[in-house]
Amino acid sequence: MEKLSDSLVQLFGKLDLLPHIQRLASFFSRPQTIVMEGDQERHFRFIEALDGLEFNAPPKTIAWEGIINHLKKQGILRFEELFELIKVVRYFRTLRHTQPTGLIGEWMQTIQIPEFFTEMDGYFDGVGNFLESKDEEIARLSQRIKSIKGEIHEALKRLFFTQKLSPYLVDTQVHYFNDEECVLVRGGFNHVLKGSIIGRTGGGFFYVVPDSITRSKEQLRHVYQEKEAKLYEYAKHFSTKLSTLVPFITFVNREFERFDHYQARVLFAKAQDLALIKAQPNQHILLEEFSHPALLKPKPISLAFRGNLLMITGVNAGGKTMMLKSILSACAMAKYLIPMKINPHKSRIGHFKRLEAVIDDPQNVSNDISTFAGRMVQFSHLFDHKLSLVGVDEIELGTDSDEAAALFAVVLDELIKRGQKIVVTTHHKRLAALMADREDVELLAAIYDEERRLPTYEFLQGIIGKSYAFETASRYGIPQALITKAKTVYGDNHEKLNILIERGSEMERALKHKNKEVDTRLESLKLQEQELRESKENLHSALAHEKNRLRSEYDRAIAAAKEAARGLDQAAIHRELNRAQAKLPKVEVPKIAQSEPRVYTIGQAIKYRSQRGTIASLTAKEAMIEVEGMRLRVKLTELKPSGNLPKVVKPTHTTKIDQKSGLKLDLHGLRGEEACEKMDKFLSDALLQGFDEVIIYHGIGTGKLSYAVKEFLKIHPSVKSFTDAPQHLGGFGAKIVRL
Repeated sequence: MEKLSDSLVQLFGKLDLLPHIQRLASFFSRPQTIVMEGDQERHFRFIEALDGLEFNAPPKTIAWEGIINHLKKQGILRFEELFELIKVVRYFRTLRHTQPTGLIGEWMQTIQIPEFFTEMDGYFDGVGNFLESKDEEIARLSQRIKSIKGEIHEALKRLFFTQKLSPYLVDTQVHYFNDEECVLVRGGFNHVLKGSIIGRTGGGFFYVVPDSITRSKEQLRHVYQEKEAKLYEYAKHFSTKLSTLVPFITFVNREFERFDHYQARVLFAKAQDLALIKAQPNQHILLEEFSHPALLKPKPISLAFRGNLLMITGVNAGGKTMMLKSILSACAMAKYLIPMKINPHKSRIGHFKRLEAVIDDPQNVSNDISTFAGRMVQFSHLFDHKLSLVGVDEIELGTDSDEAAALFAVVLDELIKRGQKIVVTTHHKRLAALMADREDVELLAAIYDEERRLPTYEFLQGIIGKSYAFETASRYGIPQALITKAKTVYGDNHEKLNILIERGSEMERALKHKNKEVDTRLESLKLQEQELRESKENLHSALAHEKNRLRSEYDRAIAAAKEAARGLDQAAIHRELNRAQAKLPKVEVPKIAQSEPRVYTIGQAIKYRSQRGTIASLTAKEAMIEVEGMRLRVKLTELKPSGNLPKVVKPTHTTKIDQKSGLKLDLHGLRGEEACEKMDKFLSDALLQGFDEVIIYHGIGTGKLSYAVKEFLKIHPSVKSFTDAPQHLGGFGAKIVRL
């Protein structure tokens, strides 16, 4: 991983995030910084899309800057460098073959791999070795090398069984010194063995290359050179072709770096059970179940910080500093899209141009500056920026508390005016009291367990916490007599103030307990709501099934009616209609109990189903109503009062029955919706009359009415087919419909 900027290293170091960053870096395929340049919103969308796919991690590779520069200068790449290009192109090709959908699929389609890469890829195996079988001459040379090595090895073995040489041999093994085969012998060997000394051991033994294998070694060296020359020709050929593809290689290099950023975050999050959150275009910080990665067994924190200043007070060693680091860490990881342990569905983190952590004591021997003076230098730099998130630990460090309270109250107010959002930890009850009356200031207190005399590492919002200095001193071994004396010196007035603070804390804890009870009841209600929703869905499903069954019965009844209508025998029609009526399922309408029955009067406006009308006459349980010129006898339970009298509908078309030309419908001048309603009633009437072919006139005009008629006829269940009418019956302005 490439080196981060000094400012980021300092920030991550102060926030204890460097180990977490290093773990993320181990998932990268090539060394690079974790910071992604460009639109973070766009990066987040691609990371989300990649997270929804199953894919393997890319192979480990190197940066391509040196390779690209070498190709630009017409240089010859080594096989190792060539394989670095092949690895990445192979990975993208494999990823494309999986046919990913969405953003990733569209992205992969933009990477069009030239044919030459396929050709070059065929010369390398899976680990980058050149496939010598692709070239007969190279394969022959490799076989020759293997044969010569075998001859050398056999010649050396024969020496081991030479009777004159045996006393001088240290062992009977073939040794390699500077990649040369040799034997290990004692001094005086030159009387029985001719050879060249190429090295010696600390014990006075000699590594000797016998003259008997020198000739074979020369042959081996010559064959190696010949093979290297052939391989060089391939490297030259590949490099020459690649030099013409530098724009594509540069493009792939850039896209792979971007993909490497995405895949590292996705696989790191899956491996560690982490989540990614993008920074929102505001400055609110809402954390739910966040855990700092530096803690082994953290207590997840939840926090809502919408104001400009958050003051963290309370018990010493109660986790105030870690709370401050957690808030800044969550914002830093959201800013740079680093996975973290958090509930992403309930958390929201704003975007900040800068993150500043004023945490360490600035005093040291080298800078010759006091603690308070160092703090003032740190604060002076904060006035140079805007829209930053600033974290200050122990703001009162290094000076008188009363003077510091007044000074920092003014300083914090000025920083807020400059658009800074600030988190501070403090033991200054005076400073907290000075700032607490502001609406944009929020308070957070670390909780202390009185019974166990230990901090709980939990926090309550809205109160100023007590420091519990005496209790902390006792816990860490200060004699109780000294603590009692210190309390006397501290005074009764201060103790009363602490009592008031404790009472406030107790009230907050009680409120927190009640809130938990309310949350539990709310969760129970949500479960009941879910059960009711599922029950409703089951009822809807059953209702749909029953509707389908009734529809099937209805279709069979209609088919029987149509069969009767085709005979044009009125008596037969009525008989078949009665039989069809008998086939319809008997459905009992459930009675709905009403608290008080409605009272109707003659002439009253009523609504019957989807139609409006008036009451013509009444009985105890039924009424005669007039609806669109028709009189119907209905039950009173099926009526509803209507405040409006029914509109008089003027007929806009006529239905004519002509025994010679069939049934006709004229739709001229109607809108699409009106035409569809008229056609639906018209086709139903035609079926009851026994017609199997009708004609519908719609005209030509703008074509909108013609289009509406065709679309309606396509989906009508009773229409077998339809065509344009002959010229003498209207041509394109009419449709012949077969039922």
